[in-house]
Amino acid sequence: MFPVHVIFSKNRHLYAQEVEQHFRLRHRIFVDELGWTALEKPDAREIDQFDTKHSIYLLGIEPGRGVVAGTRLGPSLLPHLLADVFPHAAALRGVPRAPDIYDWTRIFVAPSWRSEIRPCRSAGAIKTAVLEYGLANGIRQVTGLGEPYWIPALYKLGWNPRPLGLPIEHEDRLLLAFTCDITPEALRQTRRIFGFDEPVLAELKLAGAPLRQSEAR
Repeated sequence: MFPVHVIFSKNRHLYAQEVEQHFRLRHRIFVDELGWTALEKPDAREIDQFDTKHSIYLLGIEPGRGVVAGTRLGPSLLPHLLADVFPHAAALRGVPRAPDIYDWTRIFVAPSWRSEIRPCRSAGAIKTAVLEYGLANGIRQVTGLGEPYWIPALYKLGWNPRPLGLPIEHEDRLLLAFTCDITPEALRQTRRIFGFDEPVLAELKLAGAPLRQSEAR
């Protein structure tokens, strides 16, 4: 399995090529494959207003090949997808915002790393990375927006997903806003289901020197 690298403001210059590659891979998956035409860009780079210096990217990088999976986290106290584009999806409970709540978006896996066997272990590595990173950095909860099947899937992993509103229709799809709890129990169960005995996060890098995970915010 590929290692998952944490890329944030302090080490992004070390991953310039990988960050660029991941924007192009996002475009191929979300626009070309899934048909999310609202995200289409002339330069074939899927970047939105929430890709900022505050974004944290968890990217699965296959040695010798590059980015093959990933996701994005962003502080809930700053503008983010749920609060600024889809607040109506949280009409029942509202959009939770706190220093220890992050918005979780843009999870993807390259076609060559997907499995016909469910659950997909490559996607599981990215989910595991979210939990490992969150626990190491004091993140208590993440918000998300996805199709309704995410709720039972995340419940099985022990993430305690809770809807923030009723499903909404967007571009012929139903979407549901939810929160998930970042807990040691969720990490243990997610690792067990996907078969990870060791951490999936690679050692943090800053100008060639290792960092503690708790410094990556």
